[in-house]
Amino acid sequence: MSKIHPLAYVDPSAIVADSVTVGPFVHIQSGVVIGADCIIESHATLVSGTTLGERNIVGQGSILGGDPQDRKYHGESTFLNVGSDNIFREFVTIHRGSGEGTATTIHNKCFIMGYCHIGHNCTIEDEVTIANYSGVSGHATLEALANIGGMTGIHQYARIGKVAMVGGMSRIVQDAPPFMITEGNNQTVYDINAIGLRRIGVTPERRMALHRACKLLYKSQLGLSNAIDIVKQEVPITEEVDYLLKFAARRFQGKNGRGDQP
Repeated sequence: MSKIHPLAYVDPSAIVADSVTVGPFVHIQSGVVIGADCIIESHATLVSGTTLGERNIVGQGSILGGDPQDRKYHGESTFLNVGSDNIFREFVTIHRGSGEGTATTIHNKCFIMGYCHIGHNCTIEDEVTIANYSGVSGHATLEALANIGGMTGIHQYARIGKVAMVGGMSRIVQDAPPFMITEGNNQTVYDINAIGLRRIGVTPERRMALHRACKLLYKSQLGLSNAIDIVKQEVPITEEVDYLLKFAARRFQGKNGRGDQP
């Protein structure tokens, strides 16, 4: 039997696994699906169109699956799809997609801290961490293992590369490169995310190749297209360097990395 507090409201049509715990004053609307061993803490709301996998924790006062904040949205059927083993702390808000049949997607093992907001049609990949009071605008993508510092604002359509570290109180209006530390109002790329790379087993030789690529791409003032060509000639093309070059080249492939719709 699900452990549902008597002061919670769970719509009879919601699908709630037997091992789910639901706290007082929770509101679970029709059409919600909640997988095994999830914990829904007091005063949280799960809106129609929301699906949770297993072992998620939804903190007090959080609202998952709210209507998108988009002038083009007119009540069409949209979704929020959440994987497993995620933690959403107090008063997190995540909106469904905007556009018939679209979805916002949160993958697995993410840690979204208190008072964060994730907008419509976002994709948050595995093991992303977003610190308190950060806002992620619509259609943004945060790749796996990205780490976002507190009070950061991320522009719509921006992409944060995998294993990136974004410093607190940053203003992200362009794509932030993978494996790098990016920070500040001017979105400065400082160097490789050495700690994050060590944690996932990237060897010193591969980290040095990334460091050399970083200097050429973001510190040399060569211009990005010229810098990419020089990296290809002078830097060992490890798996990480290859990924970084492909990420940087997106702006030359109709995806300009400035927060505009590609």
